[in-house]
Amino acid sequence: MGSKSWRNMASFRRSNRDSLPSQWPEPAFPGRQRFRRLLQLLSLPMLAFIFLPLLALFLRTSPVQTLANLDQEQVRQAISLSLVTTLTATLITMILGTPLAYAQAHKSFRFSGLVDTLIDMPLVLPPAVAGVALLITFGRRGLIGGWIAHLGIEIPFTTAAVVLAQIFVAAPFFIKAATLGFASIDREQQQAAGMDGANGWQIFRYVVVPLSMSSLVSGAVMTWARALGEFGATIIFAGNLPGRTQTMPLAIYVGFELDLNVALTLSVILVGLSFLALILVRGVFHRQWA
Repeated sequence: MGSKSWRNMASFRRSNRDSLPSQWPEPAFPGRQRFRRLLQLLSLPMLAFIFLPLLALFLRTSPVQTLANLDQEQVRQAISLSLVTTLTATLITMILGTPLAYAQAHKSFRFSGLVDTLIDMPLVLPPAVAGVALLITFGRRGLIGGWIAHLGIEIPFTTAAVVLAQIFVAAPFFIKAATLGFASIDREQQQAAGMDGANGWQIFRYVVVPLSMSSLVSGAVMTWARALGEFGATIIFAGNLPGRTQTMPLAIYVGFELDLNVALTLSVILVGLSFLALILVRGVFHRQWA
């Protein structure tokens, strides 16, 4: 059975889903509209608290000033290093995290609940703790850092340390999203492909991946966005060396003490990139469930 036939299964599934009513009528309750207006009114303080600081960043920085600050070598180095390291961290996370997510979706581990908790740990750990943990693991006197040092490889306070710190704190976003995507696939479709002669790799490539593509893309984008904003683990494990380990969040920290305009410029860039990442994720999910 060819890949085209397996993709037709996905189209059939979507067509059946689309045939259902898009929105069920809501029952009418007395005072429902007044209650909604009250909730909207009570929501305004929190929305204002989230929106006003972001607005203040853009009001404080003019486009002319932003372009002028982009000419500074420190700013260009921070932006370039952040883009290179975050894309590298996201790619490595996708390569190494996909098998783990697939195993978790199929409960391949004996203690899958414990594994799931372990995956979530970087999300709740303080970033400083993550940095210390990485340092005592990969440092010269660390758990495995001594063995690596004998091979002439130094990880702490290098660009590689930046990538490792970003992977550690951001990988759970991709793994969790991919696990949910893999788990949502109907097992009958995979079994049907297997009965038609497809091996395990073909089933994964032509059935599993296309049907879970939206989850994989969303997880990758969220991983990239989280890695882009990583600060605490990076500054402890990789240091703050301009052109080598100084990413945009670290440059903002230095700029806040030395040049506020640099900090504002990089902050606006990070806010804009994060906003675009969220828009992309929401667009992917909208296409999936529309």
